[in-house]
Amino acid sequence: MTAEHLRPAAGFPGPEGVGTALGRTEPERLARAALTRIAEPGDELVGRWLATYGACEVVEAVNGSGPPLSGAGERRWTGLRLRAARARPHQDLAAIAEHGGRFICPGDTEWPRQLDDLGHAGPFGLWVRGAASLRVWALRSVAVVGARSCTEYGAHCAAVLGAGLAERGWTVVSGAAYGVDAAAHRGALAVRGPTLGVLACGVDVAYPPGNQELIRTLAERGLLVAELPPGDHPTRSRFVLRNRVIAALTRGTVVVEAALRSGALVTARRALGLGRQLMGVPGPVTSGLSQGVHELLRGEATVVTDVAEVIEQVGMMGELAPERRGPVVPRDALSPGAARVLEALPGRGTSDPARIACSAGVPPGEALARLHELRALGFVERDGDRWQLTPRRKGHSIG
Repeated sequence: MTAEHLRPAAGFPGPEGVGTALGRTEPERLARAALTRIAEPGDELVGRWLATYGACEVVEAVNGSGPPLSGAGERRWTGLRLRAARARPHQDLAAIAEHGGRFICPGDTEWPRQLDDLGHAGPFGLWVRGAASLRVWALRSVAVVGARSCTEYGAHCAAVLGAGLAERGWTVVSGAAYGVDAAAHRGALAVRGPTLGVLACGVDVAYPPGNQELIRTLAERGLLVAELPPGDHPTRSRFVLRNRVIAALTRGTVVVEAALRSGALVTARRALGLGRQLMGVPGPVTSGLSQGVHELLRGEATVVTDVAEVIEQVGMMGELAPERRGPVVPRDALSPGAARVLEALPGRGTSDPARIACSAGVPPGEALARLHELRALGFVERDGDRWQLTPRRKGHSIG
């Protein structure tokens, strides 16, 4: 790519079209769009160059129209220049516009500033499809990630979390992959809530192919985000690099199921490193797909079992999960004295008031008064001068 490619193209859409997105920084925006095709996501050397020299000067350096920059060897320069020769930012911007999308850069109104926490490894820009504002949706967002080959338990937990978070106004962020990712997105979509897919390919590429319908729906009803330009396909390393964006974009990450070598653990480690909340859903100790989650829970991750507990971790002060309690039984309403007398009755058969008073450790008069109170409440019954549990209480004197 030459410096000529950074100039406005003839016939390029004006203020009513893509040109609106370009605004007053069109050369910088074009250069950043070019860099998404020239360098791999998370390239820290290029990120340092960007911070020092600006996008235009970096592109001029790699295409040979400007002086080379420090830090790269000849082999690296050769690779960058080969890629620069095929970069066509005008075409990429026109392609994203045809899909109803846009390209946003740091400093734009829609740019989520929490991505700046990635430092020199931050995105050069983001290709976006969907009508919602990425910045607004990312303000209250939670990542739900996990195994691609998840169990029914994992898919259920992810879908329930996705639906519950979306119902409460939280954006569900994941990678649109098989398994936990897809279940979380579908849970949010089922309640018509906000959900965002971060892809390891262009936002016009349906990958994985089996999730083509899901990805299309995310573009129509949610958001699709990618660092890679239109038409680019995923690689193994790009999936790993994609995870840092998921971690940085959200307030916290929930890992539902993950083996010990799961890519979801990369997202988890990134979230911790960025100071985000890290949570895990426990699973069966016999399941290999729970081992990775359990290792996180032995470290700095927090156990979560429902939506309220997730929001308690990532929400505002005071958004606490309700205290968990066991079922309320009739005995819970008894006064301590009445409960003590009730416990003194035998599980089977009858007993006289004196023995009951002795077992309860209270005076006989108080024991008799408590027995009459318990009789009125249906806990005990009288058999002559003796007392026994009512038939439905027999066998369990403290039920």
